Amino acid sequence: MRRPRRPDPDVHESDYRVPAAIGTLAWTVALAVLLAMGDGLPASERWWIGVCLTGMALGVFGFLYIPRLLRKRAESEEHRAERP
Repeated sequence: MRRPRRPDPDVHESDYRVPAAIGTLAWTVALAVLLAMGDGLPASERWWIGVCLTGMALGVFGFLYIPRLLRKRAESEEHRAERP
């Protein structure tokens, strides 16, 4: 016999841009370290530079997109609240 399901916890709203900014900063630091290694980085490991660039690009996209997403969600909630 199954136990009854507990209710979902309340959602804790926070500024979602902070983790996006921290992640972008971490990828930027990783890229700086790889570039500082120069010729010390083996050719077989140079693909990590692309990974860092991709992480930075996704982080910047998320940082810029999150406020727009939250604004659209709030507008949608307002429209739903206005309907009878």
